[in-house]
Amino acid sequence: MELTKQEESALKGEQGETMQMAYRILVATGEATDADKLIPIKWTHLSGVNYNTIGDAGEEFLSSISKDARVKVKTTLNPMGFDIDNVSNYGLDENFISKQLSIKNSYETMGVIPSFSCIPYEIYEIPKEGTQVAFAESNAAIHANSYDGLKTNKESAFSALASALTGKSPYSSLRKEDTPNITINMKIKNPDELSYGMLGFFAGKVGDSSVNISGLSDMDNRQCKAMCGGMGTSGTCAKFIFGDGDSNNEKIDFDEKALQNVHDELNTAENGDIITLGSPQLGLEEITELTEKLKGRSFKKKCMVFTPRTVKTQMQKLGYTNELERAGCEILSDCCTCLTPLINKDDVDVVTTNSIKGAFYLKNSNGVGVNLKSLSQIIEDETK
Repeated sequence: MELTKQEESALKGEQGETMQMAYRILVATGEATDADKLIPIKWTHLSGVNYNTIGDAGEEFLSSISKDARVKVKTTLNPMGFDIDNVSNYGLDENFISKQLSIKNSYETMGVIPSFSCIPYEIYEIPKEGTQVAFAESNAAIHANSYDGLKTNKESAFSALASALTGKSPYSSLRKEDTPNITINMKIKNPDELSYGMLGFFAGKVGDSSVNISGLSDMDNRQCKAMCGGMGTSGTCAKFIFGDGDSNNEKIDFDEKALQNVHDELNTAENGDIITLGSPQLGLEEITELTEKLKGRSFKKKCMVFTPRTVKTQMQKLGYTNELERAGCEILSDCCTCLTPLINKDDVDVVTTNSIKGAFYLKNSNGVGVNLKSLSQIIEDETK
């Protein structure tokens, strides 16, 4: 890789140990992805926030570097493990709470915006088309590349943090022009958000870095989020493009059989003990829709609704909070369905959700059963 004098200086340790570490990560990542240089980026979004995912080693590492490290570009943050407003209601282990708060404090000390959201594209202004960013949250990276006109690779927690500290990323893969070599033919008629999520999960498995999707010309925000969430869960694919693609592309059908195979892989039960909505977290548009669907109705069991804190504030001003709580919803910010200790297999056997991403992590990380169905079906089956 070609490095500037300033980059070489940092790599040699002349700008301190933390910057040396950050540049080592970027150079190693760049060499592994055939980058020829590092380029400036404007925005980073970090994962590696939940204590459940980074553990003691991660907490200690962040605490150590936060003594002198400061981010150089706008940097936002993925969800953590709980909503700080009501953590006392869940009987969480005091060690978990302490370590999670330490992680939160370390990031804030480094100048990171404590957004605790997996949908930064809904709560912050999108930069101009073609802007280079570095997003570690998988659904956000796919959304940025496919829907927002931005450019990012599917970053790791370490590479995104290194980009935040340096303001740079390797110029490789999806930061350049990428031509998909696979075209997926969408064969499902009248798809709901669950179908889009399963299409994304399927595409993530068969695609490389990007895929063409034929049979679709557009999608609304909820459908796009479902697709990005599903795609980011199952593989390395980080971009989709509408169209038939190159005539030499491999063609793969996503038909009723393929859809059923994905459903069978993730759905393990016919009924849930609780309901979770929000993986990716729900934005204001989805909250508005949910509020309208629940008018005059209420859930027959506990329903956890995950949304960013900024959206939670908007909800309160619009009167949505009272209406959803009346319908039996528990509104949680700062965290999401995935990897939260608020959903414990000792207390819950099966969770009902409309999220492909949520279903995957509930099954494989939380160790609970999953009842997977669309939001409309959840409203029909689970309310009175």
